[in-house]
Order: sequence, then structure tokens, then C-alpha cells
Amino acid sequence: MSPPVQRPPLLRPRDCVLGGVCAATARHLGWSVEATRWLAIALALCGGVGILLYAWLWAMTPLEPSEPDTLGVVHRRVPVPWLLFGAAVFFGLLVFTLGIGFRSGVVASASLVPVIVGAVVCGAGSVLWDQLVDAATPRSETTARWLRISSGVVLVAVGILGPLVWGSGAPGWAWVLFVIALLAGVAVLAGPWALRLWRELIAERTKRVREEERAEMAAHLHDSVLQTLALIQTRAGASSEVARLARAQERELREWLYSGERREDNDLISDLRETAAALELDYPVRFDVVVVGATGERSTGEVAAASREAMLNAARHAGGEVSVYVEGSEASVDVFVRDRGPGFTLETVPGDRMGVRESIVGRMRRAGGTASVGPGAGGEGTEVRVHFERGGDEA
Repeated sequence: MSPPVQRPPLLRPRDCVLGGVCAATARHLGWSVEATRWLAIALALCGGVGILLYAWLWAMTPLEPSEPDTLGVVHRRVPVPWLLFGAAVFFGLLVFTLGIGFRSGVVASASLVPVIVGAVVCGAGSVLWDQLVDAATPRSETTARWLRISSGVVLVAVGILGPLVWGSGAPGWAWVLFVIALLAGVAVLAGPWALRLWRELIAERTKRVREEERAEMAAHLHDSVLQTLALIQTRAGASSEVARLARAQERELREWLYSGERREDNDLISDLRETAAALELDYPVRFDVVVVGATGERSTGEVAAASREAMLNAARHAGGEVSVYVEGSEASVDVFVRDRGPGFTLETVPGDRMGVRESIVGRMRRAGGTASVGPGAGGEGTEVRVHFERGGDEA
């Protein structure tokens, strides 16, 4: 007894002419692809049996696995949506031609049924194929829009002009078919707009529900966890390790609750606040960042770099309470970093200590701005001021 023949799996190729059914069948059965296609054409002429068989195999036969870089795209050599649109135009013209023959007494009214059905199926099918079957295929949005408008216009023309051509002598069921064609055309034209509006409404409702849930959660956490973290900071002291951890957790929790997600914008304010949060974990310090006006500065600019260096010096040498005040306008931006430490002046800093001289003062001078170091309010602590005019070019 001979062993069974090992046949390749019945899988439609992703590079095909129309649907890949003939190629898949020929490869599975070991036939010639050309002979299989001619057989499909011959069956299609036998009362449409080949078309139904092709559609059934196309729906039931899976596609072959795709490569990771192809994203599951199927490449067809025949533009199926435009082919269906051409068939819809043909059936639409045939409706008018048969209408003229019907009024002349040459054509029977029964011939209208398959013609209008063909126009509706092909017109609506062209849009459905483009939006569903070929959704992953790269295509121009303008081309898809023109296909939808053209198919809708054809169906509306059949539904409106068809009764005028056929006249009042058309049977009642013919009018039903014309109404169906008109409704199909309106659906094709207005369907994507209605679908987009529905999706926007669903998205808006989902967003509102999430905001309500987040507000309820924020109220609950504010009455419990956030107050507990604030109490820990008060009892532990500003410079203790427990207080620093409590401040960091409180900041992250508040940011998640009231903004919904972590801010990723690369601006000066966000950068300074992130720097403050990081320094509070490493040093016994507490930063209070206050912003007035809009800065518009980048976190990669010299103002941000000098401000970060000033905050680091305050955390490393002063500790305790440190205030960071940012004032922005259309003309300039100023950053003040004030601590309550022992204080110092540039004259008392050894010459080999270049942190303040080069990282803050020298950096801003090279960037076209200014930086100054002096005593704080009332002579207590140290105040570093970073100033930059918008007329300059920040490096």
C-alpha cells in the first residue's frame, strides 16, 4: 500500500491577482495555475456557479503567514474596489438602457431585478472592500474618498433617474428596487461620516466616564493616602529620608491623579520639576517650584542647564528649604534659586572650584545671558539668578 501523498496546505498567497484562490487550489492539488483559472472562468459561465465557488473558497481559505516586516498586507495586481465600481457603472447604464427598451415594449420588466441588484452589490461592495478587506493596504485617502463619492453618486443616480427612465408603467416591485438603490447610495455617501461621528461620541463618553472614575479615585486618595503622606512629611521633618520619600510618592501620585499621564513635553518647567524630584531623593532638601508666565524655553537650552546646576549646588551645600522661582515673558526669562544655607559669594570660592563660575555664570555669558550669585533676602542664604533675553540665541 503506497503512502498517502503529502500535499501543501491550502493557503492563499499574499501576492495574488485577485484573491489568490486559484493559486492556492492549484498548489494544493498539484495542478497548473493557468488551467485552474480557466476552469474557474468556465464554471463562472455556468449560471454563476464558479463565482459562488470562488467566493466561498475565498472566505473559507486562510491566508499564508505574513513576514514580520509586511504587517499582514495583501498585494493584489487587480484593484478590486475600482473593478467593482466599474461593474456598478455598467449596471447603472444598463438600467437606463433597459428602461428605454421597456418603454418601447422590447424589454420585459423582469430584467430589471438582476441589473439593480448587481448595481447595488457592486457599488456598495466597492466601498466595503476598500474599507474592510483592503484596510491594511497602503493607499491614498484622497483615492478612497473619490471611490466612495463616485460609488454613492452612481447608486443615487440609479435610484432617482431610474424611475424617470422606466416611467409610470414600471411594476410596483421595481419602485422598491429603486428605493433600495437610493438608500444604498445615501448610506455609501453618509456612512463614513456617520461612523466617524459615532466613534467620536463613543470616545467622548468613554473619556467622560474615565474622568468621573478618576475624580472619585482622586477624592478618595486625597482623603486618605495624600493626607497620610503630608502628615508623614510634617512629623518627620523636611530633611529626613522618610520625608523625602513621602514627598516623591506624593508628587508622583498627584501627577498621575490630576494629569492622567506622565508629562513628556521637553520644556524648561517640566525639566526643573523633574530635577527637583530627583534631588529630593538624593539630598536632605525640599524644593518649591513656582512659575509665573510662559517661558517657552527648552530643557536642552543653557537656561535649563544653568538652573539645574544652581539647584544641585543648593541641594548639596545648603539643603533644607529651597525656592525655585521662574518668571517668563515675551522678552525674557528669569530663574531664581534661593536657599537658606550659610551663604557664600564668588570671591570666597577657591579659584580651582569652577562649578559656579563656569557651569552657571560662564555658561550664561557664552549663551548671551547673565547669571549672578548673591545673598538671599535679608542676607540669609544664597540667591542665584539666571537671566536670558529672548532676543539672543540660546545655545
